[in-house]
Amino acid sequence: MQRQRPRLAAIDPDNALALMTVTGGRTVYEQRGIQGRMNTLRKITIYGAATLATVPVFAQANTAPLAPRQIPAITLPVPTDVSPGMQTIIGAPLNPAWNILWKTGEEWRAAADKQAAQTVANLPAMRERMHVKVEAARIAGVKVYIETPDVIPPEHKDKVLIQVHGGCYVLFPGESGTSEAIMMAGFGHYKVIAVDYRMPPEAYFPAALDDAMKVYAEVLKTMKPENLGVLGTSAGGALVLEMMLRAKQLGLPMPGAIAPSTPMSDVTKVGDSFYTNERVDNVLVSRDGFCDAATKVYAQGHDLKDPLLSPVYGDMNGFPPTILTTGTRDLLLSNTVRVHRKLRKAGVEAELEIYEGQSHAQFSRDDRLPETKEAFGEIAAFFDKHLGR
Repeated sequence: MQRQRPRLAAIDPDNALALMTVTGGRTVYEQRGIQGRMNTLRKITIYGAATLATVPVFAQANTAPLAPRQIPAITLPVPTDVSPGMQTIIGAPLNPAWNILWKTGEEWRAAADKQAAQTVANLPAMRERMHVKVEAARIAGVKVYIETPDVIPPEHKDKVLIQVHGGCYVLFPGESGTSEAIMMAGFGHYKVIAVDYRMPPEAYFPAALDDAMKVYAEVLKTMKPENLGVLGTSAGGALVLEMMLRAKQLGLPMPGAIAPSTPMSDVTKVGDSFYTNERVDNVLVSRDGFCDAATKVYAQGHDLKDPLLSPVYGDMNGFPPTILTTGTRDLLLSNTVRVHRKLRKAGVEAELEIYEGQSHAQFSRDDRLPETKEAFGEIAAFFDKHLGR
């Protein structure tokens, strides 16, 4: 028998539709009269073509890749529901250095040193606003900066945070990598140890992770692991996750909680937002931009899918409670979301904070903005909830 296209019966709005079922080519329409008004509504279930139409789609997905969707050019307005200062940041033009693709550690160090000088010049004023003091030191032979708030509440006296800075594994050397630690100390009232890990051309993969782990292991000698938190953003966020993977390998205890913000969790460029937020993110701009080039210099030919470079591919079972932060325009939005889903599937308590309109790491751009205070307040509250438990 030839199958006919299913038909949907017309519905008279003055009568109640009790049940309409479309099966193959037959339509069964049960109508129940209602005196003056509809008082019974039953579910409408449609079988047949609506379900069968999906079969060829699944069959095609198994045999050939689907064609990419073409998106016409769009105009992005600046959000009106963020602070004026954040509007300025969101509305800024694309990072003019996004497509500088240096290929050597020496070239990246020259750029990093120039940028660092500008950053360090602004740090004293930030520390004054945040009521934080800094001390340069060494822990297990690794250079660190200890950021201590003027006021540490009693419940934080035995707690410490370790911060690993971002910068695509090549930027923010020395004190220039401490701004996140300053804000965390100021907003959260925790003592924060900022790790000044080695970078190209001095050292390459896995030097950043090695240095961070030296500090982590040494700090654990003098305090309970549940009183320790670890945070970082971008490459620093990836390093936080990599540290947890390495700690598992070494049999070291997990900290009380971690905060890997907008982590570079997959440097193989897998993830939807690498495409949807291309040239929407005004910081990283493109999956083929400077951060991709810098990471390849750091990796020195190592497999980019190694979980110690792309931690989203690692085993996250047993990770500590985690808070992740990103923005709707962040090129690494998918990197962050994928980590969150992987943690949840592993049974790990994980929170995901996504901020309106923000590109990569813009929640930490300016300590004077309400969005910055809000983001660091959320992270601090998460540490408050979990450290020492």
